Amino acid sequence: MTDQPYALRLHDTDNIMIALRAIPEGVEIAPALRTTQAIPAGHKIACQTIGPGENVRKYGQIIGVATTAIERGAHVHVQNLGMGAHKQDYGFGEAMVALDPVAEPAQFQGFHRSSGRVGTRNYIGILTSVNCAGSVARFIAEGAARENLLADFPNVDGIVPIVHGTGCGMSGKGEGYETLFRTLAGYGHNPNFGAILMVGLGCEVMQIPDLIDRKALKDSARFRYMTIQNQGGTRATVDKGVAILRELAAEANHATRAPATAAHLVLGMQCGGSDGYSGITANPALGVASDLLVRHGGVSILSETSEIYGAEHLLTRRAVDRATGTKLIDLIEWWEDYTARNFGEMDNNPSPGNKRGGLTTILEKSLGAVAKGGAAPLAGVYKYAEPIDRHGFVFMDSPGYDPCSVTGQVASGANLVAFTTGRGSVSGYQPVPSIKIASNPDLWRRMQPDMDVNCGDILDGVSLHDKGHEIFDLMLRVASGEHTKSEAQGFGAVEFVPWQIGAVM
Repeated sequence: MTDQPYALRLHDTDNIMIALRAIPEGVEIAPALRTTQAIPAGHKIACQTIGPGENVRKYGQIIGVATTAIERGAHVHVQNLGMGAHKQDYGFGEAMVALDPVAEPAQFQGFHRSSGRVGTRNYIGILTSVNCAGSVARFIAEGAARENLLADFPNVDGIVPIVHGTGCGMSGKGEGYETLFRTLAGYGHNPNFGAILMVGLGCEVMQIPDLIDRKALKDSARFRYMTIQNQGGTRATVDKGVAILRELAAEANHATRAPATAAHLVLGMQCGGSDGYSGITANPALGVASDLLVRHGGVSILSETSEIYGAEHLLTRRAVDRATGTKLIDLIEWWEDYTARNFGEMDNNPSPGNKRGGLTTILEKSLGAVAKGGAAPLAGVYKYAEPIDRHGFVFMDSPGYDPCSVTGQVASGANLVAFTTGRGSVSGYQPVPSIKIASNPDLWRRMQPDMDVNCGDILDGVSLHDKGHEIFDLMLRVASGEHTKSEAQGFGAVEFVPWQIGAVM
């Protein structure tokens, strides 16, 4: 739009503005304020002189300190902005305000499971206990495809081999083992699977009988398992696997879509390839949708612990009690130790793409990321892949690496994913549909075949309220069977990435 301002100041206390488009040098962007150099779209401009060591503020929050003097109208980025010491006031529960529930919860058409949960898709999964079974799992899926096995079972959405890179060469106890154990068990119980065939090699550390004995999974009409060694090798396992898939497909085909309230939706929220617009368009718009889902009785999950670093106080202040807030801080402290042990540092998170998009420090990135969580109380904090056992807005621990984080959310019970992006992301996460939300109009134009929602029009005046309702309405349609762009293009078969913690031996 021709009357669009050049830049936006997000809060009265901010000493920077955000460029809403690329701005040449010498342009007056506010009364008596001209750019002293060219400013890329989404990047920061000093709206007052900032001395060395002074705090730089965005969203009314500190995002770092000036590493050198910054004049009014100058580009503020890696050349003059860095991390400083940051100590947060956690204020446990001080800003917690309950959201009013809606009088009449929205509905979607879902697959009702005997567990009481509701799926948004009806897939058959071929789950592997170890990487050594990965190729055989794919051979089984390919054999079923050659036979056109699903032609007789129209209610089944597809067959998904779930292959990963671990399951052996690891300790049979401790954090790494338990994390993978929870992940495999969680996928086995996810309501978007109508049936599961689990395939192992036979001699791996992650033994299928252990999953059965600990009641994480159980042999039933919808869950079957076998090992390659017991079956007599690859060919015998593939033949047996295809035969079992036919039996499982007949079982899964009994499921049909029926009305369910939005309280049965469990939304995994992600951001990947974020830019300078993400925190003012896509993320807060998703936050509005998240709050709507909470008001309708559903669950929204925020994750990526390393990418809320420096903004955790905004969540602890909304915690329902001190214990919940303390659990989040315990995760932050674990991550500080974990990264230090692996010669990393939490302060050095923004990727090259983030920086090209205008994000400079982890504080700035995190402040934008937590906007996905809206304003709802923080009702719970969970381990990676731990089953979510309450409604509302919750946090699940995970790395910031998108496929790894989503894998944990799906294992925790997510049946829908909403994924904001500023640079562009093209991933999908079978068996769970992923809604891609573009933060800026340029991304929407360039990658529209991959994007489901354009939040770039917020820069043209569309309200966050209206965009959040648009996202929520799309969530209901996708939950009822409408395909997302990533589903239409066939994404999701290789994005199962369990968090691998500990030594590989």
